[in-house]
Amino acid sequence: QLVESAGGLVQAGGSLRLSCAASSSTFNSYAMSWYRQCPGKQREWVAALSSGGVTNYADSVKGRFAISRDNAKNTVYLQMNSLKPEDTAVYSCAAEVGISSWAGSCYYEYDYWGQGTQVTVSS
Repeated sequence: QLVESAGGLVQAGGSLRLSCAASSSTFNSYAMSWYRQCPGKQREWVAALSSGGVTNYADSVKGRFAISRDNAKNTVYLQMNSLKPEDTAVYSCAAEVGISSWAGSCYYEYDYWGQGTQVTVSS
């Protein structure tokens, strides 16, 4: 089970950190990923983090967002800086067991999903 923290409303240029807590006792063997979706649009991959610490980012967020994990807390984070109105979306975390270097971006590669949390960036 994956549970995201509450999102929120933030002004453009601001920052927000999302967290996603997992209930699995083998969290450290999972690759974690963040996705986002706007109404009427396809789900968009944002960032991924392998079980071994390899990170992967969508071009649209590279340099602004950072994904990290705390295996002791079974939690993955998404630090979002320099937010833009176009970052407004429902953000969801996803998990899948993977080798230490795998940080996939395809949604169908992930079997476990959180419920999603709304992030709104005002201009």
